[in-house]
Amino acid sequence: MRRLILGFALLLGACASQPMATVTPETLSPAPIEAPLDPIARDYVALILEIGEREPGYVDAYYGPAEWQAAAKAAPRDLAQLAAGADDLTARLNAVPASALDAGSRQRKSYLLAHVSAAAARIRMLSGEKLGFADEAEALFGIRPELRPLASFDPILARIDALVPGQGDLTARVTAFKAQYQIPKDRLQVVMDAAIAECRRRTVQHIALPANERFTLSFVGDKPWSGYNYYLGDAASRIEINADFPIYTERAIDLGCHEGYPGHHVYNALLERTFVREKGWVEMSVYPLFSPMSFVAEGSANYGIDLAFPGDEAIAFERDVLFPLAGLDPSTVEAKAELMALTRQLARAEYTIADNYLAGRVGREETIARLVKYALAEPDKAAQRLRFIDTYRSYIINYGLGRDVVQAWVERPDAPWGTDHWQGMETLLSSQILPVDLIPGA
Repeated sequence: MRRLILGFALLLGACASQPMATVTPETLSPAPIEAPLDPIARDYVALILEIGEREPGYVDAYYGPAEWQAAAKAAPRDLAQLAAGADDLTARLNAVPASALDAGSRQRKSYLLAHVSAAAARIRMLSGEKLGFADEAEALFGIRPELRPLASFDPILARIDALVPGQGDLTARVTAFKAQYQIPKDRLQVVMDAAIAECRRRTVQHIALPANERFTLSFVGDKPWSGYNYYLGDAASRIEINADFPIYTERAIDLGCHEGYPGHHVYNALLERTFVREKGWVEMSVYPLFSPMSFVAEGSANYGIDLAFPGDEAIAFERDVLFPLAGLDPSTVEAKAELMALTRQLARAEYTIADNYLAGRVGREETIARLVKYALAEPDKAAQRLRFIDTYRSYIINYGLGRDVVQAWVERPDAPWGTDHWQGMETLLSSQILPVDLIPGA
C-alpha cells in the first residue's frame, strides 16, 4: 500500500482497490507496430486483476480499460489456473530474446519478470504455502531484510531514556513528552492543508507534474494504517488520514510528503504519464500491492520527506508555521526533533518482532509488549500496529529498509546527476527500476 504509512514506522495503508477507468484502448499510445512484450503485458494485467478478485486489496490501483476489469470480475481463474498462468507468462517472457529488445525494453522485460514472480509467490501463499518472514519479503518485494537481535536496539533506547525527562516507564514518558505536540482535532484540517501545500511547493520547484494533478483529503477511522493514498488515475489521488490516534506536528509533514509530494501521488502520476500515456505500456496501469513496486513506492515516499525538508528545515517549518496553526508552544521543538531522529533508528526492530510473531514463536500479548518497548507506542497503538502486521505481514520492510536503500542509491557519489538529488528522485519515480537495481553490485 503503497502507500501505507503506519503510525510509528511511517507505514501507510490499508488495501482497497479504487479503480477509475480513465484510460481506454483509444487513449493509450502504443507504437505503430506492436512490440514483442505488448501482448505479454496485457496478459499480465489480466493476471493481476484476477488475483485481485481472489484477494481483496491485492490490486492497489487500476486505471486501465474498464472492460479488462469487468472481464476479470466476470470470470476470474481459480488459484491453480492463476499459478499456471503465471508460469506461462514467465516462459513467454524468457522466450523473448534480448536481441529483439532495445535497452528500455530489456528493462521492461526484467520488470515484468520480477512482478510475475511476485504474483506467483502471492498465489502460492493464497493457496496455503507458508514462508518465513525474510523469504516472504524477498519473494514478494525483491529484497531480503536483515533480522537483527532485539538487544541490538537497546543502546538506542538508552539514549532516548537519557533524553526524555522524568522517571519510570520509558514508553509512558515518551508519550507524555510527545503529547505537547499533538494537533488538536479541530485544527487537523488547517494543519494538514498547510503541511501538504508546503510539501507540494517544495516538490514542484524540482519536478514538473502533470498540469491536471490533484487530490482530495479526508479524515477517517478504524484503520490499521495512519495514512493511505488511493491513486485514481488521470493524475488524481484520494488521501485518507486515520484520526483515531494522536497526530503530531512532525507527522503532518511526514504524511504530506509520503502520501502526496514527492511521495505516492507524484510517483503514480509520473508512472502514468511516462509509461501509460506516452508509451502505452499497459502493465503500469495496474498496481499489485505485494510486488517490488511497493518497495520503490514506500522507500521513495519516506526518503521524499528528507529530500523535501533537508537538515533542520522541517524543524523550522514546524516551529514557524505548524505550531502557531495548531496553537502549540514551539519552545522545545529541537528536543522533539532529536527524539524523532532516535526513534527512527528503532524502525527495523519491528522486522524481528514480526518474524517471531508470524512464525508463531511469540504470542500476541508478548508481541504487543515488544512493540510497546521497541516502537515506544502505547498499548492501544501497539495493538493497531499488530493489526497492520497481521494484515500486511512482510510489507513492513518497504518503509525503513526501502527508505535507506533509495537514499543510498540517489545520493551515491557516482550518480550521473551528481548532487542534484531531486533529479535522482525524478529518475527513480519515472522508471521501471527494480529493488535489485538499487543495490550496488547486486
